[in-house]
Amino acid sequence: MTAEVQRPLAALEERTQRVRFAHPAEAEFAAFLDFFRIAWEYEPHSFPLRWQDGRVVEQFTPDFYLPEQDLYVELTTMKQSLVTRKHRKVRRLKELYPHVNIVLLYRKDYHELLSRFGYGSVDITSLRPEQIERVLLSPTEIQRRVAELGRQISEDYAGESLVLIGVLKGITFFLADLARAITRPLAIDYLQLSRDLREGVAIRKDLDLDISGKHVLLVEDIVNTGLTLDFILRTLRERNPASIEVCALLDKAERRLVPVPVKYVGFTIPNEFVVGYGLDYRELYRNLPFICVLKREVYEANGHGQHVVTGRQESP
Repeated sequence: MTAEVQRPLAALEERTQRVRFAHPAEAEFAAFLDFFRIAWEYEPHSFPLRWQDGRVVEQFTPDFYLPEQDLYVELTTMKQSLVTRKHRKVRRLKELYPHVNIVLLYRKDYHELLSRFGYGSVDITSLRPEQIERVLLSPTEIQRRVAELGRQISEDYAGESLVLIGVLKGITFFLADLARAITRPLAIDYLQLSRDLREGVAIRKDLDLDISGKHVLLVEDIVNTGLTLDFILRTLRERNPASIEVCALLDKAERRLVPVPVKYVGFTIPNEFVVGYGLDYRELYRNLPFICVLKREVYEANGHGQHVVTGRQESP
């Protein structure tokens, strides 16, 4: 089963436009959440704060609920009278409902909030927000899909052990998370490739393990044309494994030139230049916890207007 990338930014923006926000700051915050693909609900619940004669005489309705983080968010401005009143309500809510997670948020704190969701490794000095076309996959979406792949692979190899083979370096994060999600006994090994415009693809670092008679799962970060993957599969099949299958986090199926068998696919994505979660541009941005599309002007020219090829990904 393949997961198509859902919720394109245009659809998210359309949803945001349909909601009737009480204040422009709320619409701005919703757009901010959409950009980072963080699920939200607008004013979904009201909490009674005071009662009189059995009737609710005061209640508090936080602006947003973020279900993936189980967090309510109340926005505020710098106006002191509003801040004081909201602080009082938030304190009262926490006293009455200690199990409810809520934060009072100023606009300047938006990026601090992101760090609580695992976005803290975004270095805005090296990758500025305006250089990101859009966030394609959030950390939550990635981890949910990796867990699904782990369950599927564990079921398919019931009663067997596995050798996971990753191709350095982009595979690092995906392979580690996938291995933890697989419940079968397994070993891990790595290949590293070299690429030369004249010589083509070659193995720079070979496997340490003997895979003869073993069930092998080749784990890829991204499959594009299929040329490199075809080379790796032909090389590994010569070593007589019991079986060999491919698991790819991302598949740019529309770029395929060589038909290659990819049994497990995390997400089928459009033909765009993506970074994060192990994928890089000039060795940068691998540690981003999400996968985002770079704007064309970031990668298109290499000082001389030449197209850049980095790792296994080419600019479209």
